[in-house]
Amino acid sequence: MSQLLVLNLVLCLLLFSIPKTTSSSPSRSLLRSIEDNNKNDNVVADLHPHDYAVDINVTNFDAVLRDTPATFAVVEFFAHWCPACRNYKPHYERVARLFNGPDAVHPGIILMTRVDCALKINSKLCDKFSVDHYPMLFWAPPSKFVSGGWKPKQEKNEIRIIDDARTADRLLNWINKQMGSSFGLDDEKFENEHLSSNVSDPGQIARAVYDVEEATSTTFDIILEHKMIKSETRGSLIKFLQILVAHHPSKRCRMGSAEVLVNFDELCPLDMDSTSKQENNDGKGALGNIQICGKEVPRGYWMFCRGSKNDTRGFSCGLWVLLHSLSVRIEDGESQFAFQAICEFVHNFFICEECRQHFYEMCSSVSGPFNNTRDFALWLWSSHNKVNERLSKEEATLRTGDPKFPKMIWPSKQLCSSCRQSQSQGNNGIQWDQDEVFKFLTDYYGKKLVSIYKDKNNHESDKSGAALDDLVVSTNAFVVPLGAALAIAVASCAFGALACYWRSQQKSRKPRKSWN
Repeated sequence: MSQLLVLNLVLCLLLFSIPKTTSSSPSRSLLRSIEDNNKNDNVVADLHPHDYAVDINVTNFDAVLRDTPATFAVVEFFAHWCPACRNYKPHYERVARLFNGPDAVHPGIILMTRVDCALKINSKLCDKFSVDHYPMLFWAPPSKFVSGGWKPKQEKNEIRIIDDARTADRLLNWINKQMGSSFGLDDEKFENEHLSSNVSDPGQIARAVYDVEEATSTTFDIILEHKMIKSETRGSLIKFLQILVAHHPSKRCRMGSAEVLVNFDELCPLDMDSTSKQENNDGKGALGNIQICGKEVPRGYWMFCRGSKNDTRGFSCGLWVLLHSLSVRIEDGESQFAFQAICEFVHNFFICEECRQHFYEMCSSVSGPFNNTRDFALWLWSSHNKVNERLSKEEATLRTGDPKFPKMIWPSKQLCSSCRQSQSQGNNGIQWDQDEVFKFLTDYYGKKLVSIYKDKNNHESDKSGAALDDLVVSTNAFVVPLGAALAIAVASCAFGALACYWRSQQKSRKPRKSWN
């Protein structure tokens, strides 16, 4: 009874705190998607180049620069009436094409932005950066611009003025000197011979949290586009959403999952699979208006999971990272429920038929229930290695693998030297120390995965209940409180009670059979 009381209180809190979805169109993405039309190498002749640079102003300046996954940012201060600024724009956009948007050649490295100082709203912002001529360009890690400014001869300021950027070539040369890079104006997408493998650098997993958001958003887009929510699959989707609400590594994905879960009957009615219910929003219905990981996701590109070839890694990598991160975040009492929720979700909603069947077979081979987090996390790790072993043979034969990121048994020695006891004939030739493997998984997919956001927000006070959510920017949606998330995730029986409460009209629906 005490659990149900807590869950009812949580439900009331969510119902009154989460705004209803609306049919209004989402705001323009910060990293805009640009159509890949023919590019004119003659900048002077290209009188109407695409806008790749992100236009920002005083109302979203801090939010955009705080939330970008980019390592560096360039901010151009200009005036729309200035002839020199208009003539410079094609040069700036030519460089921005390389770094901004889902079609970027080198995404996630530099965010190229613009601020129009001719607009009165931006006057104080431009004064903070001592803008005395147009155009004026600045360079720094994005976080340094947040609540920042620049003054001439100011000491110890990480914001630098770009003093040699009159043409696209000179601007890119200046950037290359700062980064020790060799970007070129003629670089095209996925010419990634320079891309270094990240399999031996444990710190790189922090960048994968962006890919987890991307994979989550892409997953739900696929589900909606293929109209996969049926009366017989609603239950498995609800289970998976409950896991996401409590344990997704991204706070804004937890927020979006909670919004979907609370409004599930409205967003996904029992007769959703009928044609009439899927006519709106390209067949996606009301659920299509939900951006499950925030209005800026999907971004259209990958960070940690980016392959050196167009058709490698990406979504599948991001989805595996999500599953591993969930496996190490659950409590012991949730392990069996999480196992069933993930197995059913992949079986019902993963679009690759062969992959889905293989995963189902691995789920079906489990003989008994999982009683703790360790056993479930190690099962998922072992299953992933089985997939890698199978695919590595196929890719070697067909030559379809990524040469920079070949399928391999992991973790590698570089990532976890203590995980391997010795070489042996069985178990892929490796004798694993499973205690060390679990310790590695917990650290790698737990602490390290979200460390990038903690670093961004280490100046914020944990004592303030109104402290800015470190992953939520410019959104009116509700952030699930930690206590609420834990209550939702208490155990599978509690999940069932909550689901029944939220889905009162489904009381007569028979429960799905367990796979094992």
